[in-house]
Amino acid sequence: MTLHVWWDEPADGPCNMAADELLAAEAFDRGTICMRIYGWQPVTVSLGGFQRGVEARAEQSIAGVAIVRRPSGGGAIVHGSDLTYAAAVPKTHPWGGRPQLLYDALHETMRQSLGAFGVEAALWRPAETVVAPAAGDRFFCFDRRSSGDLVVGGPGAADDLGHKVMGSAQRRLAATVLQHGSLLVRRNLDVAPAASHPGLDDLIGGGFPAAAVRPLVTAWIAAVAGALGTEVVEESGRFQDEQLVREKAREFASERWTWRR
Repeated sequence: MTLHVWWDEPADGPCNMAADELLAAEAFDRGTICMRIYGWQPVTVSLGGFQRGVEARAEQSIAGVAIVRRPSGGGAIVHGSDLTYAAAVPKTHPWGGRPQLLYDALHETMRQSLGAFGVEAALWRPAETVVAPAAGDRFFCFDRRSSGDLVVGGPGAADDLGHKVMGSAQRRLAATVLQHGSLLVRRNLDVAPAASHPGLDDLIGGGFPAAAVRPLVTAWIAAVAGALGTEVVEESGRFQDEQLVREKAREFASERWTWRR
């Protein structure tokens, strides 16, 4: 089983979500794990699949920002200063059978990769003595903590929580598991402070240069393949035909989908 990876140019919210749903179908057709690495343009807020639209409309810190609803769960994420991935895994694969196993595998390999770049990170685990923001209590993903989230220290971080720099969310489909994840590279200055969370560049002494992001992610993908005991196949060109993606994007651009809850 090989790991197929596509690096896509930044796209708008509906096109990104459409491509990720097609990625899940691709993983099933190939019978293997597929990943897509991408960015966002313009700045977009992706809502978790189960978040209520009324909360998004009431959140003044993102007023006027483009909004799309993900098929996966979790909290809202402000995209544009992060690096996003989608991973699709057939349910027949061990990582597709246990949700936490897939979550931890991708986050632990990122923790190791960050360490090679001199960044000390940890997988957050709840403790009886720690009262963490409950899974559904906060609107923004990066204000929440779930077991396996990637956290680092830094100014203003509580010792027991740290700053969350990577979170993921899943959607279990008929034959595959689709996991979305976001690595926060730097603060997003296009939204109000309440929606702007510190990223690697803000938390690491001396900063984290933009030029280091691609080498970091390349190392991470290699580490994921190592954990799988397989090889990486980096596909050339964009994932899927642009016209096909845009046709499917209409579903994710519709009012019915965006405000379905």
